[in-house]
Amino acid sequence: MAVAALRLLGPAARRAGGGAPCRSHRLTPADDELYQRTRVTVLEPESPNTMFIEGYTNRGFTISGDLVVGPCAILPRAILQWNVGSYRDISHESLSLFRLLEPHIEILVLGTGDRVERLHPAVLKQMRACGIAVEVQDTPNACATFNFLTSEKRVAAAGLIPPRGTYMGM
Repeated sequence: MAVAALRLLGPAARRAGGGAPCRSHRLTPADDELYQRTRVTVLEPESPNTMFIEGYTNRGFTISGDLVVGPCAILPRAILQWNVGSYRDISHESLSLFRLLEPHIEILVLGTGDRVERLHPAVLKQMRACGIAVEVQDTPNACATFNFLTSEKRVAAAGLIPPRGTYMGM
């Protein structure tokens, strides 16, 4: 009869009555956890040569403190003027610069201005055949994507056309 009464009262009554202990979360650290320290060792410091897009205007870009006017190609260690006027000028020939790089880039981020514009499928197919993934975005998102990829130490490049909008700091 006493066992049936303990079942009806629940876990608190069972613990008081000598039943099996209930597991619960520990709120304080154990003795061995109090004296352990976490250490972080930086194996490779941030590279001073990493390109970072700080902002853009309708006239150009601010990249690692340098102002670049007009469309530009951002390579892992250089910034170049890119000879395109709009997304319609992006062709196999205008992308040849990115295919010739050593070491080969993993991903090319293309910023096509204010909107995501569709490029000719043959151009994208040729880049994939060279082992380069191409991401086509509007320029604001392309800037953010490029910064994210380079912060992860990916070998990335960008071809950016300034948007017609106003200044945006990043």
